[in-house]
Amino acid sequence: MNALRVSNLRAAGLGPLSLDVEGDETLCIHGPSGSGKTLLLRAIADLDPNSGEVVLDDTRRSDMPAHQWRRDVMYLAPESHWWLDHARPHAPQWPLEMLQALELDNEVLDREIRQLSSGERQRLALIRVLVRTPRVLLLDEPTANLDPNNVDAVENLIRDYRERHAAAVVWVSHDPVQRERIATRSRRMQQGQLQ
Repeated sequence: MNALRVSNLRAAGLGPLSLDVEGDETLCIHGPSGSGKTLLLRAIADLDPNSGEVVLDDTRRSDMPAHQWRRDVMYLAPESHWWLDHARPHAPQWPLEMLQALELDNEVLDREIRQLSSGERQRLALIRVLVRTPRVLLLDEPTANLDPNNVDAVENLIRDYRERHAAAVVWVSHDPVQRERIATRSRRMQQGQLQ
């Protein structure tokens, strides 16, 4: 079912806090800059030191190898990082239907990353995550650098992925109108605490 359970999570500047997200649900997190939203996503993904219990279905994070956890529970940063000069080698496949859904052509994969716009890099980073079929998506402002048409395309692709894979989604968004469109539930974050 891909249910995510977080209990008593603590990290520097964060918590303790708890949350539950069911498969095929989008929980939106919002709050002022510096309130801990990114820290929360990174702690759930186990990218930064933290304590507490995080469980995916019946499997505790501590009982799973770190690389497996990070494959099942994937974090998408607001600014994508690339370690090679071109996008193509960064993913095992680049499905044409995903590229087309995000108004990208196959040729973009062979252009130098530094020549791509921030919006192109952001959309490619999303595809790079989705082709690995994570069970949980931790999305940190995935539409921040996009024009309205591309915002719609990204929202639709994530919704379709969530429904097809019964994925749990935790989505950080500052946009109240976007939260109305995409969230099944919302929580506000303030000073490292969920309200």
